[in-house]
Amino acid sequence: MSETEKPRISDADMLARFQGSKKRPPCSDTLGMKLIEVEQDAMRIRMEFDVSPSFANPTGAVQGGFISAMLDEAMSTCVIIASNVTMTAPTLEMKTSYLSRLMPGKAYVDARILRLGKSAAFMEAECFDPDGKTVAKASATAIPMPFKRLGK
Repeated sequence: MSETEKPRISDADMLARFQGSKKRPPCSDTLGMKLIEVEQDAMRIRMEFDVSPSFANPTGAVQGGFISAMLDEAMSTCVIIASNVTMTAPTLEMKTSYLSRLMPGKAYVDARILRLGKSAAFMEAECFDPDGKTVAKASATAIPMPFKRLGK
């Protein structure tokens, strides 16, 4: 391990760290996000979302932009976790396919990194309703960069 590398955080400790964080971004709280599974070596995570009724469109289903935001949140967090909280990965492009409607309530997103390189990260995510039915899939490309909070 070089002097600049951080000791690897275990999956259980990483999960506890994210669940107990006092520095969660407001967007994560708005989406009702909770990290529930971490597999760093497999570069995979699972999130639960408490989807607000305020996200519903006129038909009562969740508006697609909120679903995309949940998918994006999970993929970006997956990079942070896979890098041992040393990298972040702003999304360069993202494609979302909507397969079924999602109603307010619980939703789950599984995100995984297909390839994490020095100049690009390739990711996929799937959103599920409480019954496990796939409602949306996304793929994204992001640019890995050192993790740092931008100042106020």
